[in-house]
Amino acid sequence: MSAEAATDGRRPRVRTAGGVVEGRTGPGGTAVFLGIPYAAPPVGALRFAAPAPPAAWDGVRDAAAYGPTAPKVPYPDTFAALLPDPVIPGDDCLNLNVWTPDPAPGARRPVMVWIHGGAHTRGSSAVPVYDGSAFARDGVVLVSFNFRLGVLGYGLFPDAPVNRGLLDQIAALTWVRDNIGAFGGDPEHVTVFGESAGAISIGSLLAAPRAAGLFARAVLQSGAPEVLPRVRVRAMVRRMASLLKVDATAAAFSATDLPDLLAAQAAVLRRSGPLLGGPAFGLVADPDTIPTDPLDALCDSAVSAEVPLLLGWTSDEYRLWLAPTGGMRLLDRLGQLSVSLARARTGKDRAAVRALRTALPAASPAELAGQLLTDRLLRDPLRRLAGARRAAPSFLYEFGWPSGLPGLGACHALELGFVFDTLAAPEAAWLAGSEPPQELADEMHAAWVRFAVEGDPGWAAWNGEGPPKVFGGPSLDAEQASVTTRRVLP
Repeated sequence: MSAEAATDGRRPRVRTAGGVVEGRTGPGGTAVFLGIPYAAPPVGALRFAAPAPPAAWDGVRDAAAYGPTAPKVPYPDTFAALLPDPVIPGDDCLNLNVWTPDPAPGARRPVMVWIHGGAHTRGSSAVPVYDGSAFARDGVVLVSFNFRLGVLGYGLFPDAPVNRGLLDQIAALTWVRDNIGAFGGDPEHVTVFGESAGAISIGSLLAAPRAAGLFARAVLQSGAPEVLPRVRVRAMVRRMASLLKVDATAAAFSATDLPDLLAAQAAVLRRSGPLLGGPAFGLVADPDTIPTDPLDALCDSAVSAEVPLLLGWTSDEYRLWLAPTGGMRLLDRLGQLSVSLARARTGKDRAAVRALRTALPAASPAELAGQLLTDRLLRDPLRRLAGARRAAPSFLYEFGWPSGLPGLGACHALELGFVFDTLAAPEAAWLAGSEPPQELADEMHAAWVRFAVEGDPGWAAWNGEGPPKVFGGPSLDAEQASVTTRRVLP
């Protein structure tokens, strides 16, 4: 069945492997299809199983609204005011969305697939800032999807597959390969892009044999390839089991009511965070999915060496984690001790601290500590990855425009409304404040589109030295970035 034209006023229809879906005409004659299942609902016996194929349907399936989001717990209040995270109830949470400029087989448009962040425990494709209309407007087929989170996606059990959230992502990418041609996309011209935990996931997808050939380019925003020690992930499950008074097995957790499971997860999450270390949910090395540490695999072997990369961070990543909670004030009260603690946490030497002070002479102790932590978590591993690439180019960027909200600076996740060109969405102001610069969104969004289309975002590939491409400033300008990242790396 051929797709109906999206520009003739009728509702566009596309035949997928599962059946016909009916979308809606979007801005500028684009077509939008929401809530399409790419795997069976992960309920009952499938709660902790690998994703299973979805059931086919007869007739026409309406694809006018976002599908259910994956079960999750809300952000703490301090972060919920900054990070929109809608909840859509329902079991059929393994679903995806497509925005396309031309829903016709044979159009063969470049495809971008978005993987959301949220510390592997929160987030969804339904966040308004992730609307794909601007990408479709500019000739790209945009796909976003939901996947299992928290204990459901990443809890480590002796009787369940490992890294189920990643297996969901691979299932979604497989659906794209098999179906996106019917929406006007080119399955051989796919770029994956993600932020925070989404970028961490892409780092593992690059190293995962099961994902080989499912995408041609990758963008890692504020997240570096990593796997956690199994003991850290297993500890989260054991803490939940203790609260629930059940065995730490998938069988026992499957027999537990979902609200009780989420309540226990919320309790254990209060004692974890991106800067705290200790127990956490996340990806682990596993022979069936991620055979070894993905950063080591990507840097020390030919794994995915042919995939061009766009890698970057924001100038003040740490401010999202510290400023809303009063952590900046606490670190400033500790003074030099906070810098010493950060240095110990990151393994930096005194020369690195001196270089940072030279680059940022007005920085407070909290700012110095935060930058050291950002180097350890993001800049160092992403520069290592960019420097190790040989067969394909890597492009580095830094987002430096400071939020209009006090204390946030150019914080983690701030660039998202600019990349998606969705600053007009009311939720974009939650993090950016009022009147963020549209011209910066025009520039950044165009760079992402150009990378997806041409493999070149518009600036020189990184050659192992010098500053990244800087968007916005003046939080950390190019010269400061150059000094910091050249000298702070071990």
